[in-house]
Amino acid sequence: MAIESLLIIIAVLAALLVIGVPISYAIGISSLAAILQVVPTDVAVLTAAQRTFVGMSKFSLTAIPFFILAGNLMNQGGIAKRLVNFVLAILGKLPGSLLVTNVGANALFGAISGSASAAAAAVGSMVKEGQEKQGYDPALCAATNAASAPAGLLIPPSNALITYSLVSGGTSVAALFLAGYIPGIIWALCCVVVAMIIAKKKGYRGVPGKFDWKNLWTATIQALPSLSLIVVVIGGIVAGVFTATEGAAIAVVYALILGICYKNITWKSFWNIVVDSAKMSGMIIFLVGVSNIMGWVMAFTQIPQTISALLLGLTNNPIIILLIMNVILLIAGTFMDVTPAILIFTPLFLPIVKTFGMSPIQFGLILVYNLCIGNITPPVGNTLFVGIKVGNTTLAKTMPYMLLYYIAILVGLMLVTFVPAITLGLPALAGMI
Repeated sequence: MAIESLLIIIAVLAALLVIGVPISYAIGISSLAAILQVVPTDVAVLTAAQRTFVGMSKFSLTAIPFFILAGNLMNQGGIAKRLVNFVLAILGKLPGSLLVTNVGANALFGAISGSASAAAAAVGSMVKEGQEKQGYDPALCAATNAASAPAGLLIPPSNALITYSLVSGGTSVAALFLAGYIPGIIWALCCVVVAMIIAKKKGYRGVPGKFDWKNLWTATIQALPSLSLIVVVIGGIVAGVFTATEGAAIAVVYALILGICYKNITWKSFWNIVVDSAKMSGMIIFLVGVSNIMGWVMAFTQIPQTISALLLGLTNNPIIILLIMNVILLIAGTFMDVTPAILIFTPLFLPIVKTFGMSPIQFGLILVYNLCIGNITPPVGNTLFVGIKVGNTTLAKTMPYMLLYYIAILVGLMLVTFVPAITLGLPALAGMI
């Protein structure tokens, strides 16, 4: 029964995606098709409706719309330029300083906004003029911009980690947020190393002259209100002062006040931001709801247990099993967005890694890290194509540089996968595990 149900889900899901059916509908229909082979039609339809409602009625889901709204407010609030100036003031003396600045600003802006594509668009546009004046290769700039943008998705607040917390059965959001810092920093550092190596070979130098402490002070003061959002929200969640949902609501108020103070948000733009956030939130929450149908099918037909038995039947070596999972997730990430992939693969792989004692926290970061790579890989690769568009270049010219970034980022993935302290160190210090 398990194998038959799994094959039905895969076949129907693949067919629907190929003909262009939205992912949420494809997941719901494929799951319903699997239900129909084990229960009567009327029961199947009723069960699907019930599971969808149950999936969407979880209180913790309300954190996602708030964080989306906060991110959109920050995107409109004019913080990108302040973050770019702040990072440039710190890293401006390094070889290829504008490339390195792009990486650092993407990590900060992506963490605040919660969107890799928004980071690539906003930060890439801010540094583009300076890169052109200094004669930087547009394809290299586009590759650097795209490759570094997903780092912010690992650094909290992260909607992907909130989604994983829900699907994994209530893994602590605060622990996941703490666990995301070092993997996100590792991703950014991998990009910095590649950028500096290429910059040195091409002769791209840093800002001439002595280190400007006055400029650093000015840039820090200007960026501090934006950076404080991370400290206030994440600090409050980790310290237990408020929940993730309450922290998300505070982030909305903070971002709105900041945007008004910067005079970048008007009543008209605020209304447009609210509408866009509502549309995006509706899509994500509906996706979570229909994915709950798939979760029920998997539990009812014991698909995770069957897959676990198959993998463990091939080998009982955790290293090989994790490598196989990484390959599957990397391939899936090239075709699927992060959220639906989390909803599909968490119930499949989490029971397997638990058999050899891996923490759900570590697996969550492995999963999200893998799927973030899909943001910068063709054929979907939304962030990659945003970077190319901002850089005014082509995929053919950008890909040779992207290959170097892929290698470095995959090294980071191996560290996250096989060095538990990278993800579990900070939660352990905070007494969460």
